[in-house]
Amino acid sequence: MKKVLLGMCAALMAAAFVSCGGEKTAVVKIGVFEPASGDNGAGGKQETLGIQYANSVTPTVEIGGKEYKVQLEIVDNESSNDKAVTAASELISKGVSVVLGSYGSGVSIAASDTFASANVPAIGVTCTNPQVTLGNEHYFRICFLDPFQGTVLANLAADKFAAKKAYCLSKLGDDYSGGLVKYFVEAFKKLGGEVVEETFPDGTSDFAAYVANAKKTGADVFFSPVSIEAAALIIEQANTQGLTLPILAGDTWDSNVVLAQAKGTKVQVYVTTFFVEGSTDSKVTAFVDGFRNYLNSNATAKTNNGGDDEIAAVSAMGFDVYYTALEALKAAGSTKGADVIKALPGVTYEGVSGAISFDQNGDAVRDVAYVKKVNNESGKWDFVAQQSVK
Repeated sequence: MKKVLLGMCAALMAAAFVSCGGEKTAVVKIGVFEPASGDNGAGGKQETLGIQYANSVTPTVEIGGKEYKVQLEIVDNESSNDKAVTAASELISKGVSVVLGSYGSGVSIAASDTFASANVPAIGVTCTNPQVTLGNEHYFRICFLDPFQGTVLANLAADKFAAKKAYCLSKLGDDYSGGLVKYFVEAFKKLGGEVVEETFPDGTSDFAAYVANAKKTGADVFFSPVSIEAAALIIEQANTQGLTLPILAGDTWDSNVVLAQAKGTKVQVYVTTFFVEGSTDSKVTAFVDGFRNYLNSNATAKTNNGGDDEIAAVSAMGFDVYYTALEALKAAGSTKGADVIKALPGVTYEGVSGAISFDQNGDAVRDVAYVKKVNNESGKWDFVAQQSVK
């Protein structure tokens, strides 16, 4: 009987409402809507790691004068627009107060109505397509948008490489890569550039023809802001064919997968991103040291980071979005999603990726991106520039 009673008590504690001593232990649930599989699984895992690390550092939050334990509810949206609604519905059924994610704009757009119907806010981490927040009041984000990122990359092509012609490759039907190419093309043409565009279908694993086409066009730069899986295959072919064009990409390529693939080659890879190491800011150095220690002391976390302790920008963004969510809960003074939605527009937070606040659309107020280049010898990132737009 004693064992039964202890088991019942443990179950109640796990449910996070009443302890054996009769003290109330409140729980607030934060949903993590990220891919752990599919094309964007590697990036999704790294984004989730930043959230998990932040939760380990700050596992509680005071809401309305009461302390709550923060419980993460994590689902895998499988990098699939078709699976996104099911994953979102699972989070709603678990009673989350706010959702974080996703890595990938397409799945964020696909799940948006599910969150709206439940009156639960979502805070995008690195979903950069404008459609994520357009025309709704429940979706926010802490990252810059593709119109800005595309323009930054077009300026990089023109300024650093004096590019007059760009070869652009995106995935057919993909909101992220297609959208970012669209904004790059618009900005590059305004700068007087010429563009050759191609798309590849879902399931493509051989990029030999596309790399060969890029060489034939006489382009000055190769722009392809696609998934990490596709990135590795493109770099492999670029190396095989001796591609000398610099490859430019957006935030998805800020990955140790890209570093590993480009190491030891002569393939030039430049990316725009949200965060770089090297700052002397105490908050940034504390994050870098703490997160690296977290990876090296947690075998599962290190595996999910690709097997090393390289810090991806998406992990820093995951760290920041967790604290942004805590600020929203504190400002709301409530765990009700509807109250958090009302509080979010006024939330500000000084994160490791910079100051975070929201405009009238729920988008982050950001005007700077960082440019990094693969160091082919060390297999690490070299900081190139802090880039804005003209």
